[in-house]
Amino acid sequence: MNKDVEMKDSNTVNPEDHGSGEEFSGKVPILPVRNMVAFPQMQVPFMISFKSAPMIESVMEADRFVGLLTVKDPEVEDPVPGQLYEIGTMARVLHVKKNEEGVMMALMSGLHRFKVDTWHPDGPHLTASVNYAPETLETGLEMEALQRQLVDMVKSVLKMTAKASKEVIESIDQIKNPLQLAYVTALNVDIPMEKRQAILEMDSVSEKMRELLLHLSQEKEVLDIGRRIQSEVKEKMNKSQRDFVLRQQLKAIKEELGESDENEKPGSEADEYAQRLNASKMPDEAREEATRELERMQNMPPQSAEYPMIKTYLDWLIDLPWQTLSEESGDIAAARRILDEDHYGLEDVKSRLIEYMAVRHLVQGRQPDSTEQDDNSATGVILCLAGPPGVGKTSLGRSVARALGREFTRMSLGGVRDEAEIRGHRRTYIGAMPGRIIQAVKRAGTRNPVFMLDEIDKVGMDWRGDPSSALLEVLDPAQNNSFRDHYLDVDFDLSEVIFIATANQLDTIPGPLRDRMEIINLDGYTALEKLQIAKRHLVPRQLAAHRLKDEEVTFMQDALLKIIHDYTREAGVRNLERHIAAICRKGIVQLTENGWSHVVVTEKMVRDYLKKERFEAEQTEAITLPGIATGLAVTAVGGDILYIEATRMPGKGRLSLTGQLGDVMKESVEIAFSYVRSKAVPLGIDPQAFENTDVHVHVPAGALPKDGPSAGVAMVMALVSLFRGEPVRSDVGITGEITLRGRVLPVGGIKMKALAAHRAGLKKIVLPKRNQKDLDELPEEVVKDVEIVMVDQIDEAIAAAFTGQAVVDETIETEMDGLSPSHNEDCDVDLVTVV
Repeated sequence: MNKDVEMKDSNTVNPEDHGSGEEFSGKVPILPVRNMVAFPQMQVPFMISFKSAPMIESVMEADRFVGLLTVKDPEVEDPVPGQLYEIGTMARVLHVKKNEEGVMMALMSGLHRFKVDTWHPDGPHLTASVNYAPETLETGLEMEALQRQLVDMVKSVLKMTAKASKEVIESIDQIKNPLQLAYVTALNVDIPMEKRQAILEMDSVSEKMRELLLHLSQEKEVLDIGRRIQSEVKEKMNKSQRDFVLRQQLKAIKEELGESDENEKPGSEADEYAQRLNASKMPDEAREEATRELERMQNMPPQSAEYPMIKTYLDWLIDLPWQTLSEESGDIAAARRILDEDHYGLEDVKSRLIEYMAVRHLVQGRQPDSTEQDDNSATGVILCLAGPPGVGKTSLGRSVARALGREFTRMSLGGVRDEAEIRGHRRTYIGAMPGRIIQAVKRAGTRNPVFMLDEIDKVGMDWRGDPSSALLEVLDPAQNNSFRDHYLDVDFDLSEVIFIATANQLDTIPGPLRDRMEIINLDGYTALEKLQIAKRHLVPRQLAAHRLKDEEVTFMQDALLKIIHDYTREAGVRNLERHIAAICRKGIVQLTENGWSHVVVTEKMVRDYLKKERFEAEQTEAITLPGIATGLAVTAVGGDILYIEATRMPGKGRLSLTGQLGDVMKESVEIAFSYVRSKAVPLGIDPQAFENTDVHVHVPAGALPKDGPSAGVAMVMALVSLFRGEPVRSDVGITGEITLRGRVLPVGGIKMKALAAHRAGLKKIVLPKRNQKDLDELPEEVVKDVEIVMVDQIDEAIAAAFTGQAVVDETIETEMDGLSPSHNEDCDVDLVTVV
């Protein structure tokens, strides 16, 4: 069995060899065959898989008979009886050998057809009871005619394809058995596997031959057409080469004679543009404009200053994808899988994108009812992904393009102040070009790409126009089917483009432009989400970028958590990836300079590589003095904590404000101060304290402008703390708008504020009761780690925010007792407002 044997090159069986006439029925082992069909009276070599090797070895020790059945689906690894055809070929194993790699090769001789009667599932391999299924061999003049015609046809096709050797073609004339001729033909010509199996299952030999003749006649016709096309192409290429040589010779002769082409018209270049124009599929309006410009080009010398401008214009018109569309994938399950592969978390965002893609696929696949107006209100939605930097807005757009099977193109709008950037310059200007919308569509190469409008909130305006107004037409599904660029001056259809915008904040987007978009908020990630993102995406990406292998640098989970808590304080993961890249670079130094074989990044190693921590693991500072409260705010980079500081000094009841506060925030301070003064007695404050005291309220980070009403409750807490001498709890974050009646009104950005409080280590947050509906958006780990107190009145907020331990500022009390009203006049402090 292990002895190496020489295999025959022929794929036909001599009727006198190997008992080809044997007729076997009974219980036999079954060998599944992939990507081919085994025929009787054929010798075929097989590569035996490791799973089937024991069966072949047992067959060699027995009678060497094995049943060959074709697998219906070649991708199936371990086929079961229902996944195999029921009619196959009984074969006898002639020789078996193993190559140097241990792969078993077996040469088998096909004997006759069989049909499965009963499967026997018990046993180490497939076994079935089979019945002999002989073919019906007709005789007579018709069979002889079929045989001759089949021989001529198969020889003709094999010669045209040049896939068979000369010996094989000549051997076909020697085949006298019609059944053997049919099987040799089916094995040697290019036939799909399903049709080969159908030929095997046909009982009548004449029917087999007729089916083969039909297939071969079609194959011959296709080959004839291919040869004719190839001949035409070759003839055109030869003519073009001959014309080129003649032109070069004519040019050389004219140069030798001293003749000049200055007065000749540039017909060859214009002819080339005429051919390109005829081959393009542009609409009638664009074709008329291009034809008019081409006629001007033909009537002017190439030295003219306008000649290259016309060439550039024609190039743009001809090269634009007027009718080129990417074939859109409608597999929503695959789209969901792609989004989950590319992004961890963001379930609400991914769900909305899946809905968007599903609606597009359904609407485009169905014609509107005759009584309904055909509009694109369902598919023409413009999505705007709004959120802090680094949360994956741009990469979501790329994932949508990949999920839909469309091309992706991107345009950054940050700092764009010229309307011509969107609509293009008119051709009367020197160096005029189309706008960036048309340029991006041409770059994509299709008329229906996924178009990412990045940083749409950074669009500005000046004396050159307002780009945001130009975007109104681009992003309006009712208008952008006839977008007119100033340079092209013809309509271009943008209705098939999927526009996705991104923004960090929505306040700077003009109202009409924002009204055209559906806002999808991305509020940031929790620490656990960042950990999973780092493990699944950031670390593998940085290892690949630095050409590192997994067995060379390994990041432990505690190391990633230390980077998240102590070195980054952000809504996204951009800084987290930068720190991971920095550690990869440090690891490369250890591998190359110090000869390490494996760098395991631990929590201690992070401290050694990244030096001192940038943030404390918990709060930035513990509040031990009265007059300080922790507010929650929303910034352009996500949520953040905001300290409200208040102090008092001898004076005449004046209020000072600093910290670059906006008008709304200044009013919040004044409302809070008035409320505390009006409720002094119920709050346990001496009313006389306001008469001889000046109050200064400051919000740190004075270089940053701050505005909004959501710090009103925190300002009340700071003032109450100041006058009662009782500090606010250090682990409490507060947000909410205050009224003069003491009501707490709802505010926005609850999710981002809650995430900021969780990142800062706060244990409790005080929220307006009317924001109860926003709690459904909070991640599970935030709800589990942070106590949420919903309040409707200031009294409820005070009960949740204070420690209950009074601390008296003895310095202030001493100074206040020693002052007389005459002294207070010298301490007058004016109201400070910083814009």
